[in-house]
Amino acid sequence: MIDQAFLAAVRTGLVHEVDAIMAEDEDWGHLQHRRLAERILTLVAAGRDDPELLKTALRLAAALRERQGPGGLFRGGDNVDSPPDSAFTVNDLADAALLLGDKEEPLARELARLLDAATPALLAGGVHTPNHRWELSAALGRLYRLDPRPELAARVGQWLAEGVDIDEDGLYSERSPNYAAFVSNPSLLLLAAVFDRPELAGAVERNLTATLDLLLPDGSVETVLSRRQDQNRPYPLAPYLLPLRRVALATGRGDLSWAAGLALEQGIVAPGHVAAQLLLDPELGRPLPPAVRPERPRVRHFASAGTLLAHHPRVSTVAFGGSDYARHRRIRSGLANSPTLLRVVAGEAVLDSVRLSRVFFGLGPFRAGGLTVEPGPVAVLRESVSASYYQPLAAADRRPDARYALGDDGRFSAAMAFDRRERDDVTLDTEIRVSAGETGAELVVAVSGPAVDWCLELAFRPGGTLSGARRLTDGRGWRLDPSPDGGPAVARYRAGDDELTVTVEGPAPAAESEPGYHPGEEYEFLGGTDAASGELLYVSAKAPSRLRMRIGTAI
Repeated sequence: MIDQAFLAAVRTGLVHEVDAIMAEDEDWGHLQHRRLAERILTLVAAGRDDPELLKTALRLAAALRERQGPGGLFRGGDNVDSPPDSAFTVNDLADAALLLGDKEEPLARELARLLDAATPALLAGGVHTPNHRWELSAALGRLYRLDPRPELAARVGQWLAEGVDIDEDGLYSERSPNYAAFVSNPSLLLLAAVFDRPELAGAVERNLTATLDLLLPDGSVETVLSRRQDQNRPYPLAPYLLPLRRVALATGRGDLSWAAGLALEQGIVAPGHVAAQLLLDPELGRPLPPAVRPERPRVRHFASAGTLLAHHPRVSTVAFGGSDYARHRRIRSGLANSPTLLRVVAGEAVLDSVRLSRVFFGLGPFRAGGLTVEPGPVAVLRESVSASYYQPLAAADRRPDARYALGDDGRFSAAMAFDRRERDDVTLDTEIRVSAGETGAELVVAVSGPAVDWCLELAFRPGGTLSGARRLTDGRGWRLDPSPDGGPAVARYRAGDDELTVTVEGPAPAAESEPGYHPGEEYEFLGGTDAASGELLYVSAKAPSRLRMRIGTAI
């Protein structure tokens, strides 16, 4: 039996992709090697017996040969002489070669030359991100599938001996949906099949189970916990399609079948790749087990990632306290940097981000040093930040030439020999308690320390209408001020038939400045920002203070 809906979607997508390639009229000079290899695989998957498509694929292979350096690696991109980047290309070329089989025709011979030239570099080459190990190993595994040489298996064994970087919650170390969907999951499934390593497929199943709990009502996978480039944007489920199908078919799990159906509804990503996998493994086309939608309500605490998700029939709430900033004290690629502490999704009404900003020595927004969960569930987020004033140097540390060591204060650097001075610290403590319930979330925010302005910034997804608040004078957003007598202040955001209500209970001391988001010195020094976009609503106060806010939808 065949899953006709899946097959029809693959065929339709493949036709469109082939038409687009053939319409390019060989204008490939701007394409990097990975894009060329993708096209070769697509054309082979679409037309192993079509001379015209194979001739075009051969010309693409010739263009690819021009991008292959003397050491076998492919040129292009900012990762120079990169074994893992070349591995992406080799994975596609090896699948194309396997599809062609033993055919005595020019494309098969050209692919063999490209792969033979690249193999020594992949056998000896290194990596620089966690997922690269699995992409590179998958390329070696595909080469082994074509020609089972022991050195290929041995090198894969070296990488796998490090252990798969997946935690007890089913998250890879980079916590990135993008790299889970495109790299780690498909690579580990390939290695499981080629080298008979079922535990690798088990790791993928754990990640897909986690993905079900990270899946939001809008069909996106939560990214706020990610340590990679996708941490600041929604990520669709569609790229997970093939791993979901493979594991659902292997385990009979209806919840993964349901998710595979949702991924298919979002559209097939890279139909040529999907078609190739279906040709190489026709079992992928079997009908899925009966779909079973995951239950609601359900709550999932990803302890290592400092993330709590509460799914209810009408609303999903995400609380995040898993930033790496508290430990590393820097904004860096490869770290979870997002200051978003809350997300609420209620149908079309989506509160993409809640952040707490403050005017405090340019140290930037609130980023919790962790998340603990109390019964309710209640997510508790805490942060303590300090800045220092430095005393004069002791007599023994003074220099007649006044040339003191250039040191890092944590906020800035100066030739002040900071480490030799006594200091006076100014500290700001913040605690945020997030109660996640069936209608949304309640926040209790307590800020203690010196008298500084702070505000909550709520960024709603564009497309709706905000009411009950007043425009800021510069037009960049709205403000909702706590009532002086402690009564509720209410604003509403409506999108389609759905609505989120924001209710603020005070009283809280009024801020002296206009509310706004301050990204911190690390961004502002470079003229940059990590500000949220959308329809912005601000609720401001002055520390020390305590404020209660409810964000939710009517039952």
